[in-house]
Amino acid sequence: MVRAFLYQLMKLRAILGKEVRDFVDTLEMERIYDKYHDSVYRLAFTYCKNRADAEDITSEVFLKRFACRKVFENERHETGWIMRVTINQAKDLLRSFRYRFTVPLEEAALCCETPEEHDVYHAVMELPAKYRSVIHLFYYEGYSTAEIASITGRSETAVRTQLYRARGLLKEALGEEFEI
Repeated sequence: MVRAFLYQLMKLRAILGKEVRDFVDTLEMERIYDKYHDSVYRLAFTYCKNRADAEDITSEVFLKRFACRKVFENERHETGWIMRVTINQAKDLLRSFRYRFTVPLEEAALCCETPEEHDVYHAVMELPAKYRSVIHLFYYEGYSTAEIASITGRSETAVRTQLYRARGLLKEALGEEFEI
């Protein structure tokens, strides 16, 4: 999939000409894509709960990143920018007419190794989007509450409160036997 995306991007660069070619070189694009692809895809998936839409969002995020002339202070700023763009793209999709007024295809079989992982995954996916995103960023991506606050544009206290409430909802959904 990585190679196919980069091939499409190279075709796009050829069509658009020198203007796009000057933004980011191919090796840099490949490095950025390899580094952030999984995180962007998983975060997009937590919002839209659909593989095809998550892949579309992922493509859009990387096209925006590759067309962006912004120079980031460090890796953390770039990561935060990419995650923020992912969240914005996902929210745009959820607000779109197409998404609100269509019935999604049945979810494809998921790759969960154990029944417990399957239960946890479905419980997380049933959370409201604001809780799902902080759970994902905290547990799956390993961000601190301060970093999540920066990425989502919320206060650190709000992030901690959302984590607390999300854990409570997960505990209700999964029962006491699951350690959160």
